[in-house]
Amino acid sequence: MDSRWRQIREKGGSMVLYVERLLSLATLLLISFFVFWGIFTAKRGNVPKIRRIPGLEAITEAIGRATELGKAVHFNPGIGDLTSEVAPQTLAGLDILTYVAQTCANYGAELIVTNRNAVVHPITEEIVRQAYANQGVIDLMKPETVRFLSDEQFAYAASAMGIIQRERVAANIMIGAYYAEALLLAEAAAQVGAIQIGATARMYQLPFFVATCDYTLLGDEMYAGGAAVTGDAVRLGSILGQDYVKIVCIVLGIIGALSATLGSTWLNDLFARFGN
Repeated sequence: MDSRWRQIREKGGSMVLYVERLLSLATLLLISFFVFWGIFTAKRGNVPKIRRIPGLEAITEAIGRATELGKAVHFNPGIGDLTSEVAPQTLAGLDILTYVAQTCANYGAELIVTNRNAVVHPITEEIVRQAYANQGVIDLMKPETVRFLSDEQFAYAASAMGIIQRERVAANIMIGAYYAEALLLAEAAAQVGAIQIGATARMYQLPFFVATCDYTLLGDEMYAGGAAVTGDAVRLGSILGQDYVKIVCIVLGIIGALSATLGSTWLNDLFARFGN
């Protein structure tokens, strides 16, 4: 069957390419349907509820502890940008920064935000300024509250580690896209006894956060957390739609596994033929 299929591909390549593109379009439309259906449902008032995420609940606890000790809260939205594949992680970090800034302003806790990306920096500055203004304590925002350190990865890491050590921060919140600097920042905060909350969707760095942080948001929890703290119906609805897409994928996986167990590989062959 496979050799015959290869012959068909060689003789009628354009037709096969057309079918592949058609299936890709059908998949895109199916995903779009679920996402827009989730958004439509949320806008009509049926806003989905996000399950309890301990890492999010710990943010208030960490900021409260910093307030009691009279020490600062350090926040970093990762070192990613807003134009690459890690942009959603950066945006999730900015969403949670809004909540962190509002809570710090409400409690009167000192907040320090450090940035590596020059494009993200003014956005974080405006988020913090708006949060302080909404709480009526704009005078608490200082020029050094939001700091651009360096666009070089390890120069940023060294500067941020120095700030964490000098300020003896009581809470270290890192949510976004992280690379080799993840463990450096977390270890620096661990040395001063800070409560640490880490989150990233980069699987290579998650083990370091699990090992060093008190609370870790794993993968999709970061995106759900960003939507949960904002309470935005559109974002919560889109998460609902994405969950339905995941259910479809899981069901297909189960069907494929059962079929393979029974000696049939039709689903695997289908994806192999049209999955290019």
